[in-house]
Amino acid sequence: MGVKEIDLDKPLTDAQQTMLEALKDRDVDYDEDSPELTDAELKQFRRISEIRREERRKQTVTIRLSPKALMKAKALGKGYTSILSRILEMALDDNDIIRKCL
Repeated sequence: MGVKEIDLDKPLTDAQQTMLEALKDRDVDYDEDSPELTDAELKQFRRISEIRREERRKQTVTIRLSPKALMKAKALGKGYTSILSRILEMALDDNDIIRKCL
């Protein structure tokens, strides 16, 4: 069977949907390169994902911004607080920016 590619930015075609439906009941062929995972191995995956989810969980904080900074932030549109979070994270990773602000 040839390689089939699906563009994730486009809706599935009827043919692609039919192909995926046909594959959902197909047995998985395990081999020495990709053996079936044990229950213990599967639990490790869940545990890691829970740890990472906790690491990504955002904390609520109160911050005082100048009127100019707030106006610029709000001009970024919906989701500006997430953008501010990423800007702050990048700035805190840059020692030159930190030195300039001290």
